[in-house]
Amino acid sequence: MTVVSADARRARTSNHTSFVVEQLGRAVVAGEYPAETMIPLDPDLCEMFDVSRTVVREAKKTLAAKGLIQSKAKVGTHVRHPDDWNMFDEDVLRWHSAVKSPGRFYDELFEIRLIFEPAAAARAARQANQLECDQLFALCDEMEAAKSRADFAVADYEFHKQVLRISGNRFLRSLGDMVQTALYSLFLMEKEENFPTTRADVAGNHRAIARAIASGLPELAEEAMRKVIRDGRERTSATPAE
Repeated sequence: MTVVSADARRARTSNHTSFVVEQLGRAVVAGEYPAETMIPLDPDLCEMFDVSRTVVREAKKTLAAKGLIQSKAKVGTHVRHPDDWNMFDEDVLRWHSAVKSPGRFYDELFEIRLIFEPAAAARAARQANQLECDQLFALCDEMEAAKSRADFAVADYEFHKQVLRISGNRFLRSLGDMVQTALYSLFLMEKEENFPTTRADVAGNHRAIARAIASGLPELAEEAMRKVIRDGRERTSATPAE
């Protein structure tokens, strides 16, 4: 007889729960279960994903915590209106970025970035030290020298994350996942053949942010960050949908 430890059972349950959360979450965000409609009953979900009721219950709790669904006794579980979803949740952001025609999501994502990232750049310009500025310039160099779009995207994200970190505001720093999702979405939508031509321009615009921060010029840093975000939005809008 094979004895399975309690820790192993918990790990297996956790993996199954994550799978169900991922599948149901993606389906809800993609509109397969529209707002106010009911998701399948627990026995149906168990059969659909070949998991236990415990797994289904835990998955539903997770999705409820993200604001996607709500359960009512003797009624069932319905999908909540998108306005009630937790848009700061990393998974909810990621599921939105995977939708083929995100529309409103992109508009709102770039809008919120225009609110907090320029402010973070201005704060960074008021307090950045030499080492922090050197790291910003090094990331600009990495963007310009990137051999692939993936390498470029990583350097781009790390640059924005560094600006949020330098700002010294813990709330701003915690918004890094949102920026990562925005940049990842842009990465997915831009065409591969545009990479060599846009790389130098984008790196140069980021370098303007770094220079303003290093020079202690909050207004210039704020405006340079605003330009980078707007240019990114224009590149996304100019990319035809597949």
